[in-house]
Amino acid sequence: MNNERVKLTLNDGSFVEAQAPLIVSASRATDIPAFYSRWFFNRLRAGYVRWRNPYNGKDSYVSFDHTRFIVFWSKNPAPVIPYLPLLKERRIGCYFQFTLNDYVTETLEPNLPQLKQRIDTFKQIVDILGVGSVIWRFDPLILTDKISVDHLLRKIGNIANQLNGYVEKLIFSFADISTYKKVGRNLLAAGINYREWTEDDMRRFAHQLSILNLGLELSTCAEKIDLSQFGIGHNRCIDPDLICRIAPDLYPEINRLKTDKGQRPLCDCISSKDIGAYNTCPHGCTYCYANTSPLSARQNHLRHQQNPLNDSIL
Repeated sequence: MNNERVKLTLNDGSFVEAQAPLIVSASRATDIPAFYSRWFFNRLRAGYVRWRNPYNGKDSYVSFDHTRFIVFWSKNPAPVIPYLPLLKERRIGCYFQFTLNDYVTETLEPNLPQLKQRIDTFKQIVDILGVGSVIWRFDPLILTDKISVDHLLRKIGNIANQLNGYVEKLIFSFADISTYKKVGRNLLAAGINYREWTEDDMRRFAHQLSILNLGLELSTCAEKIDLSQFGIGHNRCIDPDLICRIAPDLYPEINRLKTDKGQRPLCDCISSKDIGAYNTCPHGCTYCYANTSPLSARQNHLRHQQNPLNDSIL
């Protein structure tokens, strides 16, 4: 089971109790492939990671002894590519949730590689892992005084054309800025005049997206609105069906896992252990909910670089 506990021997020889998950999420909280690939694979070799709970500040340990699958989340997973053979050697399966947006003109993602380079990275990973192992996310969808529903649809259509033959699914969500006050503050500080999505906006977007006929499975991420009339479902980003498709021998264990109660109420992902840390991603995306501010994230990343072999990101 994904919450099994084991006895763990630390590098200093002391013993602790650790969670030993079947599935590791790397990570909803930060971009591990882009900025912490070396650290992650060093910890995989070491056999464990120290994780700090962002809500109570307490440390706990996560053992990789029983880990058989990893879900990577990234906007620029190119740095992880050289390490992928190590997963195969260890009989650990994986897939990527690849957030591939186009906010280049609007500079909402200032520190990302150019769009073409990211598309090339997407294709390169598909060539290694196979179609279906890299899922395209255009996430979040943001409306501003310079970005309309029609602008977003054109951006999606352009990327979809370039990914033809390399992708099966598109996942998206509507930016809910009012839920995250710091996001609204950061957007306004950056001079971004955003507006919230209305239900009419969402339905118009969904209708027009279905008309594009991209040939992709379309799903929302943790959205309440029902868009099934447009052929759009609710996604499970940690997806038991996809995991079993990639690693069919895991079916008996995956089938026993339940929905992850630690996620947002509308999230239907199965249980996994996320090992990331908030406030550590220096992509500098102005809409990011995982950072207090771009400056604090850069400072924490620099701190990590001073001790990249630490047993935790921070």
